[in-house]
Amino acid sequence: MSETKTTKQPESAQDGTDKQERRLNMIEAINDALDIAMKRDPDVIVMGEDVGYFGGVFRCTAGLQEKHGKTRVFDTPISECGIIAVAVGMGAYGLRPVPEIQFADYIYPGLDQLISEAARLRYRSAAEYIAPITVRSPFGGGIFGGQTHSQSPEAIFTHVSGLKTVIPSTPYDAKGLLLSAIEDNDPVIFFEPKRIYNGPFSGYYDKPVEPWKRHKDSVVPEDYYKIPLGKARHVTEGDELTILAYGTMVHVAEAVCAKKGVAADILDLRTLVPLDIEAIEESVKRTGRCLIVHEATRTSGFGAELSALVTERCFYHLEAPVERATGFDTPYPHSLEWAYFPGPIRIGEAIDKILSE
Repeated sequence: MSETKTTKQPESAQDGTDKQERRLNMIEAINDALDIAMKRDPDVIVMGEDVGYFGGVFRCTAGLQEKHGKTRVFDTPISECGIIAVAVGMGAYGLRPVPEIQFADYIYPGLDQLISEAARLRYRSAAEYIAPITVRSPFGGGIFGGQTHSQSPEAIFTHVSGLKTVIPSTPYDAKGLLLSAIEDNDPVIFFEPKRIYNGPFSGYYDKPVEPWKRHKDSVVPEDYYKIPLGKARHVTEGDELTILAYGTMVHVAEAVCAKKGVAADILDLRTLVPLDIEAIEESVKRTGRCLIVHEATRTSGFGAELSALVTERCFYHLEAPVERATGFDTPYPHSLEWAYFPGPIRIGEAIDKILSE
């Protein structure tokens, strides 16, 4: 686990005073990061289903083929195992491929290549070969994608030694984290919460969508910058309880606390592996209470690992048991999506429970 500390967005990125900064949504920020990475390093390759001429199903790679050519941005067959296998070979021979898996639900055919090959290559070759690949994939629900377009499989990858798992929650973080991931010499799984591609989500699905460009975290510098992997972000500071979240659920948790008037210390983990365990310890030891929120199913979700770590490291500081608000142990439903989604009601109930103990 990482021993790094929390980091905050630079002041210039918060207030937008730097004339080099502009407001982007997450799709634009990811596209910007890929463009910059390809300009800086001719070994960076973008590949995947429909990422070339079409620009990706969510348009994250739009315009890149025209800028960088068909040999560096190209479409692949519909074969996830083939996409990852080719990327591993490219990485071993000195390239830095960024394969896209169109939806995280389709990543499973590539698990053998990711787990048995990419994650083990450095170890089994005594560092003679590495697999510097960054696998991008949209994940999570909230868009009525049903059971095959809404899954959150991040916990599977956090279990694998040799893989890093990154999940941004803002455009600013998406760009900085993606550049760090591409330049990392180890394989990185970069999950992009598709529910917040175009704007943050409060969890109140019946309310109008807020575009990113009205949000403070949409300010993204034009130039190159990186956010180191393994550093959490303080979203809000408070002393009533600690909330650990990532991706879409960061915004839902923040909205619930604001509505309930709860002074929560909300940590956006940003990277699950490496994990900023020091930031978690510092927060929980100060507040004495901890709520973990994620959209993935509850059993063996990453929240279980977080709960174990908090209990092991902060037991004598806890004033109440660690609580979790998560998805259910079911396939992701289509017609009952908002019943599955850990929204404001369930998160609010969890907050009330933990504060009453």
